[in-house]
Amino acid sequence: MNNENRRRRRNAGVLAAVAIAAVLAYAGWRYVLERDRAHNGTASGNGRIEAIEIDVAAKIPGRIKEILAHEGDFVSAGAELARMDTAVLEAQRAEAQAQLERARSGVATAESLVHQREAEKRAAEARVAQNEAERVAAQKHLARSRELSARLAISEQELDDQQARFEAAAAAVAAARAQVAAADAALVNSRAQVIDAGAAVDAARATIDRIQADIDDSVLRSPRDGRVQYRVAEPGEVLPAGGVVLNLVDLGEVYMSFFLPTAQAGRVALGDEARLVLDAAPQYVVPARVSFVADVAQFTPKTVETAEERQKLMFRVKANIDPELLQKHLRQVKTGLPGVAYVRVDRNAAWPEHLAITLPP
Repeated sequence: MNNENRRRRRNAGVLAAVAIAAVLAYAGWRYVLERDRAHNGTASGNGRIEAIEIDVAAKIPGRIKEILAHEGDFVSAGAELARMDTAVLEAQRAEAQAQLERARSGVATAESLVHQREAEKRAAEARVAQNEAERVAAQKHLARSRELSARLAISEQELDDQQARFEAAAAAVAAARAQVAAADAALVNSRAQVIDAGAAVDAARATIDRIQADIDDSVLRSPRDGRVQYRVAEPGEVLPAGGVVLNLVDLGEVYMSFFLPTAQAGRVALGDEARLVLDAAPQYVVPARVSFVADVAQFTPKTVETAEERQKLMFRVKANIDPELLQKHLRQVKTGLPGVAYVRVDRNAAWPEHLAITLPP
């Protein structure tokens, strides 16, 4: 029994020694690695290849009629990706077109009524002129009749008749002028109807344009060059407004995000050169440029009271791959690939030999 216990203790001691040796070896390897990096004037961080994602969505509610792109397809800006069912929209457009024709007919009717009212006003004005002439003539007859009556050349009855004729002529003038005012009011109203009918035409045209815009937007197009990443929906599905049909990756802006501690991030500037090495293709070194350095630490330890703790603050950095280089190797670009990004923290230092740019043919 004692021998068994001693054997177990001896094995445990061996395992502990092996573990300690492994930890020391790893620490030594990390020390040498960090020393070499510091000597080379470079800093590095782990990251993944990322790109801007774009959701291609329906503008208005509707049913998907067909999807023309598949996952993995490369598409160019403006290419048709999917079509929504537009039967309801086309019926609404036909209805709006009929309303437009009715509004145009209303304009013609209103304009015809304006012409009629203008003719009525001219006729009323002519009657005013005629009645005014009759009133003037009656006034002159009345004046002569009064002179004759004063010399007893005519009877009182005849003078009264002349007075009545004058008053009747004056009343006729007043009535004719009232008709002119009524005709003028009717003309103003008719012209207002023309304006209203014209507004109805404009409204119908605007409705047609709006429906046509919805019909045009029912053809979902690619906003940029990219690759289809996901088909979120399938033909026949009914989507709400803003419902996503496809998810695209914009391959015009591809970058790697990584993190550096305070001392190294503080020495990196926008536009600095970077090198990317992907785990899937370690034989290639891809050139890039720093496009973003966070001004706030992305994650921190629980306390930062000491200088040592402040050195543990990590800042996010982005390194963008040149768009022209991307175009040359567009079909080899895959987002999500892990790798390591290297940046120079000493601008006077040359890139080490193992980070010389090496690209696929």
